[in-house]
Amino acid sequence: MPEKIIRDPVHDVIAFRTERPADALLFRLVNASEFQRLRRIRQLGLASLAYPCADHSRYSHSLGVMETARKMLAQLGRSTPIDEADELACLAASLLHDLGHGPFSHVFERVGGIEHEKLTRRIIQDPTSEVHQILAKYDHSLPARVVGLLQGEGTRPLFSDILASQLDADRLDYLLRDNLMTGSRYGDYDLGWLLHSLTVDENSGRLAVTWKGVSAVEAYLQSRYHMYRNVYFHKVVRAAEGMVKLALQRAKRLAVQDRLPWPSREHSVIKALLGQRLTTEEFTDLDDVSVIHCFKTWTRSADAPLAALCRGLLNRQLYKTIDLSHMAESDACAAFVRAQNAVAAAGGDPAYDLFFDEPIDTPYEAYQREPVTGQSEILVRDPSGKLTPFAALSPLPDALNKQLMFRRLHVASAWRDVAAGALKG
Repeated sequence: MPEKIIRDPVHDVIAFRTERPADALLFRLVNASEFQRLRRIRQLGLASLAYPCADHSRYSHSLGVMETARKMLAQLGRSTPIDEADELACLAASLLHDLGHGPFSHVFERVGGIEHEKLTRRIIQDPTSEVHQILAKYDHSLPARVVGLLQGEGTRPLFSDILASQLDADRLDYLLRDNLMTGSRYGDYDLGWLLHSLTVDENSGRLAVTWKGVSAVEAYLQSRYHMYRNVYFHKVVRAAEGMVKLALQRAKRLAVQDRLPWPSREHSVIKALLGQRLTTEEFTDLDDVSVIHCFKTWTRSADAPLAALCRGLLNRQLYKTIDLSHMAESDACAAFVRAQNAVAAAGGDPAYDLFFDEPIDTPYEAYQREPVTGQSEILVRDPSGKLTPFAALSPLPDALNKQLMFRRLHVASAWRDVAAGALKG
């Protein structure tokens, strides 16, 4: 029996039975150049500076999201009919959902103004892309159907929930994958039991969990909280991300002023930083490797701020962290201004030698349903069929959200004592 097997550390076996047309299509998508590019985009950016094995890619994550969606659909299909064409479109969308991601997780897109969701849709709709050609050859309407699902459109809300909700396949995979690859042991939860508790509400068509799944959802939310607190918001990770942002902002400023000798304005990195439209072929060339190559070259730049930032990133000479979480927001902002003034007075550059960091996110939000995002609160169905928002049944969401707050000052090591001294005044 023709079968392609990918061994995965989270899901073990991801199988494509290629005698089935749908599986053959998915495997062809995996081999498309736009999808293979995701091998060169690390899932967690520079988190490996804190967790040395966290070098896994968006390629492996995207495969995991597809496999998670496949398991979700298999469970839901036991209690509700699922059309094969709809299932295939959902699996293709889950596989391709990260095609438009820029280098270094979300940092690059913030500087260049890239919206990876829009880029993903553009690549799928671009007749010159391999992904589009593979989908259209199977069914000329499939590219539009996949894009529609990624936009939260579709005849059945359950597909939108699988792709974008508080219990979507994306979150379910990345928590386990990031937990495993960082070795943090904070983000583990019982995926098997959570999947077993999934159901579809007959009236709304929404994804829900049965009463028996409440504990599994609580464990999932706890894992998400701990991963944010201990991995995604780790001080080293945030310092590195801030330095990447500063380096890219500096390079962008120099490029605008025609003061960046290399690379040329036609280079994919510079075009992206300047917010210029890239062809699909150019975007396929934009990855972590191309940006790191720029960083290596810029270490020899005549521009001191750019060179120092790039050397720090490549040699793990990261900014030091001063915790301001004990301060009220107004006091922390005032302290940051004092630190800026002190660094400037001592001869530093307050625009590039320090930055303020207040990473606010929540493990759970009771989202109102929005057609564009598909994000929505978790619903629990009791034995009588009544739906209840999860936050009304468990104190955990409110408790976790209240705890997740940081205020930090990150400062170049040469000016750490100067900044700390200013905070005592």
